[in-house]
Amino acid sequence: MNERFRTFLRLGRVSNLPTVWSDCLAGWWLGGAGNGEKLPLLVLGVSLLHTGGMYLNDAFDAEHDRLRGLERPIPAGKIALSQVWGQGFGLLLGGLLLLLGCGLAAGVAATLLAGCIVLYDFTHKIFRASPWLLGACRFWVYIIAGAAGVDDGSGYALIGFPIFGGVALGVYVAGYSFMTGWERGRRRAPAWPLILLAAPFLLAFTVNAGPARLPASWVMLLLGLWVVYYAGSFLQGRGSNIGWVAGNLRAGVVLVDWLAVAPQLPLWQGALLFGLLFGLTKWLQKAFV
Repeated sequence: MNERFRTFLRLGRVSNLPTVWSDCLAGWWLGGAGNGEKLPLLVLGVSLLHTGGMYLNDAFDAEHDRLRGLERPIPAGKIALSQVWGQGFGLLLGGLLLLLGCGLAAGVAATLLAGCIVLYDFTHKIFRASPWLLGACRFWVYIIAGAAGVDDGSGYALIGFPIFGGVALGVYVAGYSFMTGWERGRRRAPAWPLILLAAPFLLAFTVNAGPARLPASWVMLLLGLWVVYYAGSFLQGRGSNIGWVAGNLRAGVVLVDWLAVAPQLPLWQGALLFGLLFGLTKWLQKAFV
C-alpha cells in the first residue's frame, strides 16, 4: 500500500469507521428507517466528520506527540502539521454540508456534533472529564441518523428512541474512554469506568418487553460475553493491557448498536449486517492500529 495513503488512513483512525457506520444504521432504524435515499448522505457525512475529527486530534496533539509519541504521522515527518489542520477542518465542513441534505434537524445536530468534536480534540489532554465529550459525539450521531430516518416531519427522532439509544451508547463509550485516559503514573488503573459499560444492558432490559425481549436477549448475551471477557482481562492486568482491552470494547460498539435495533430486525439479518461491520472493525484494528 502507498505509504502516503496509509498515513491518511492512520490519521483518520480508519478502524473506527465501521463502528460509526453501525451507529448511523442503528440511529436511522430507531428514527423510523424512512428516507432511504438520504442514507448514503448520512453515512458519508458522518464519516467525514469523524475523519476530520481524528485529523484535528493529531493536529492538537502534535506537540505532545513530539515528546512522547514519535510513531504518529506528524512527529514522524510523514505529513506537515499545516496540511493536517487544513484537511481536518475541510473534512468537517464537507461533512456538515452533506448532512444538511438530510434535513434541518439533522443539520443542526451535525453542527452540534462538530462542536463536540473540536472541543474534545482541544481539551482531551487537559480535561479529565473529556470522555463524556467523546460519548456525546456518539450520542449526536444517533440524533442525526434518527432525524434523517423520520419521513413525516414530526420531529419524533428528537424525543424518542434515538435519544435513549444515543445516551446508552454515549455512556458506554465514555466508559472505555475513561479507561484509556487514566494517568499513567498511577499504580493501577481505576475499575469504576467498567460500571458505565452496563448502560446498554439497562436500556435493553427497560424498553424490551413481550416478543421484543427474546431477540434482544440473544444480542445481550453476545454483548455481555464480550464485555465481561475484556472487563475481566482488564481487572486481571490493570494498567498493563488498557490499549488492547479498550480497542476490543470499542469494537463492541457495533454490538451495542445491534442490541439497540435487535427487536426491529430478523435475527439473521442483524447477525449478517452487524457481524460484517464487527469483523471489518477487528480486521482494520489489526491492520492500522
